[in-house]
Amino acid sequence: MKTVMSDSLKVTVARTLDQVVTAMTLRGVIYLGEQQAPFDEEYDGNDFVAASHLIAWKGAEPVGVLRLRFFAGFAKVERAAVLKPYRRDGVMRLLMQEALRYAARRGYEKVIGHAQLDRVKYWRTHGFRVRKDRPHFFFTDYEYVEIERTLVPPADAITENTDPMVVIRPDGAWDEPGPIDRSLERLQNPSKQTKKKAEEAA
Repeated sequence: MKTVMSDSLKVTVARTLDQVVTAMTLRGVIYLGEQQAPFDEEYDGNDFVAASHLIAWKGAEPVGVLRLRFFAGFAKVERAAVLKPYRRDGVMRLLMQEALRYAARRGYEKVIGHAQLDRVKYWRTHGFRVRKDRPHFFFTDYEYVEIERTLVPPADAITENTDPMVVIRPDGAWDEPGPIDRSLERLQNPSKQTKKKAEEAA
C-alpha cells in the first residue's frame, strides 16, 4: 500500500524492524515528549500482536503514524499522531483514508475507535459515528466514547479464496510481486539453478 496525496506525502505499512522502530519513535516524540504520557501506557503490549503500523512520510521524513489492530469481526484504529509542524498538511486525513482502505482490503466491514469527547466532531469528518447505548469510559486522564464506521470491502479484498500467491505477498502490497513471486524464476529457469548448485559444489 502506497498512496500519494501530493508530490511528497505518502503512507506506507511498516514491514521491517527499522520501520517499526520509526513508528515507535514518532509516538514517543508526540505522546511521551509532547503530551507526557506514561511510557507503559503508550507502549501497552499491543504493538506486535495482530497489529499493523502505518507511517506517513513527507518526502524522506516520517511525520505521522497510526496503529491498526485486527480482531475477528472488526479492526480498531488507534495511536494516530502527527508531528506538530505537519498538522496542517493533511497528514492525518491521508493516514485515516489509508487505514480505512487497508482494513477494507483485508476484508473488514467495520472499524471502531475510542474518541475523546472533544474530538468526536473531528472523527465524524472521517465517517465515524458514536456507538449507541455504549457508556462513556475513562483512561489516561480523559473521558472517551466508542465510535464506529462501516466499510465496504472492495472486489479484490483478501479472502480465503484469494490467489495464494497474492496472500503470501508482503502485507498491504498484494498487487506487487514479492519475494516468493521471484522464487518462481527458479522453476522457470531450472538450468540456472542447476548451474548454481554445480558452482557451489565446486
